[in-house]
Amino acid sequence: MNKAMEKVAYRPVGLLLGMAAGALAGVIFRQAWKMAAGDDDAPSPVDEDRGWAEVLAAAALQGAIFSVVRAAVDRGGAIGVRRLTGRWPG
Repeated sequence: MNKAMEKVAYRPVGLLLGMAAGALAGVIFRQAWKMAAGDDDAPSPVDEDRGWAEVLAAAALQGAIFSVVRAAVDRGGAIGVRRLTGRWPG
């Protein structure tokens, strides 16, 4: 199979892994925010009762968690594909 076909074949797997990573990152973020801020709900950027520092801290934490989870899930998916097919995807 050529590289272009491999990329097309891996695309549905990557989409499913991306959705799973987003859901997992959301769960982890909510728990981390509860522990860090002692608040059940993270601030929304348009919540006028929350200050800049709190909104930006929440966004930074959420972005970091999402990036790490996404990288871990993508890497795990690639390793899984290599184990199944003998070739690294992409």
